Amino acid sequence: MTRRAQLILLLLCGAQFIIALDFSILNVALPVLGRDLGMDQADLQWAVTAFALPSGGFLLLSGRIADLFGRRRLFLIGLGLFTAASVLAALAWSPAVFLAGRALQGLGAAVIVPTGMSLLTTTFAEGPQRARALGISGTVLSMGFTIGMVLGGVLTDALGWRSTMGLLSVAGVAVLVGAPLLLAESRHPERPRIDVPGAVTVTGGLLSLIYGLSTAAEQGFGRPDVLVTLLAGVGLLAAFVVVESRAAQPLVSLPMLRRRTVAWGNLAGLTTFAMMSTVVFLLTLYLQEVLRLSPFHTGLVFGVQGVVSAFAGLVAPKVIGRFGAHRTLLTGLLIQAGFTAALLGLGTGTGTGLWLALTGVALGSLGHLWAIISYGVTATSGVPDAEQGLATGLVTSSQQVGITLGIPLLSAVASAHIAGLRADGSGFAQATLGGIKLALGLDAALLAVVALLVAAGLRTVRPARRG
Repeated sequence: MTRRAQLILLLLCGAQFIIALDFSILNVALPVLGRDLGMDQADLQWAVTAFALPSGGFLLLSGRIADLFGRRRLFLIGLGLFTAASVLAALAWSPAVFLAGRALQGLGAAVIVPTGMSLLTTTFAEGPQRARALGISGTVLSMGFTIGMVLGGVLTDALGWRSTMGLLSVAGVAVLVGAPLLLAESRHPERPRIDVPGAVTVTGGLLSLIYGLSTAAEQGFGRPDVLVTLLAGVGLLAAFVVVESRAAQPLVSLPMLRRRTVAWGNLAGLTTFAMMSTVVFLLTLYLQEVLRLSPFHTGLVFGVQGVVSAFAGLVAPKVIGRFGAHRTLLTGLLIQAGFTAALLGLGTGTGTGLWLALTGVALGSLGHLWAIISYGVTATSGVPDAEQGLATGLVTSSQQVGITLGIPLLSAVASAHIAGLRADGSGFAQATLGGIKLALGLDAALLAVVALLVAAGLRTVRPARRG
């Protein structure tokens, strides 16, 4: 790479790193944040969901708008919005203001992620250079999530939870200053039209589904508005499939999804991201609300996860080269499922609970990172060069939607169970532990089921290898 290309890669990876930080840096600060702003435990997942909802809901639409009006222009707009929203969240004086800042951060992320990926793939030519750039970007994204957990604990203990949002705003300014100097404008050569019906149905469907699940975490599944919202979300997503099958220039190519490697690879990616983000959220509550660890020590627990993830990232290409992406993907999902299931042994004792949490999250992360790398290889294998951009876009969408859906889905189950146990007279710690273990059990079961489905779906497909 030329020096300029290296600087562009550094800049784009920096933007992805900030987004990954934002997904995780608040996790260990949630209990402290809740007490400071007066948010109930059931409301804490909104600090995550308020960001994830617009970041997942508007992802596909933002990518298509950038194709039309310029990726560099939209990238700068997204960065500016994200940075300003981080300042608002850092200065928040009430839960409503804080959640508004988080939602605007999510909207900015929905613009940054697809435009940053498009700028990367258009800057680096197809072949080894692009593969190297995508590999570096994926590693930075994964490490950013883990580093965010450690930084969140250190900053919250030393300076308070507001410093986590302050760090994001400073980092956003740094990238925003360098972007106009390095990035060239680019657009889709054919300037495709916006698929308005597809954009409305997929965005409305994701927003309705995530809002319904998030409300259920606070109020339960029995409320009429929750049921109506969930049904509306499912109906809109079904309508999206119908719309895309008839659209001349769809947001998502259904023929592409009919490729088994693409379909099953992306299902695996969505699941591994959804279930691991949920484990991190649930273990944060466990370590701080049940074991009463400080944010700093909670961050150190997830620092072990980062070390194992770095090792797994180094080993994964060799494993894929020897055994194939399909076998590595299945193995990764099963390892993640097995060590998530091991967390069902968590108790209220600090010694045993801490060591089990360390072992479970660390070794589960090994399987998770193997699954991440191998699903990317699987989902883009056998795709013509002319369609690689679309295949890569689906991989990115699977990541974002998975992170978006996982936490509200299983936190809703955990919160409903906790509320039921508290109503029966259980103590706070015991009720919280019961809800966490129920959600972890479902997490492990979903991973195992998807692993079996992926194994069956890819059984007769020639495995993809990376030498």
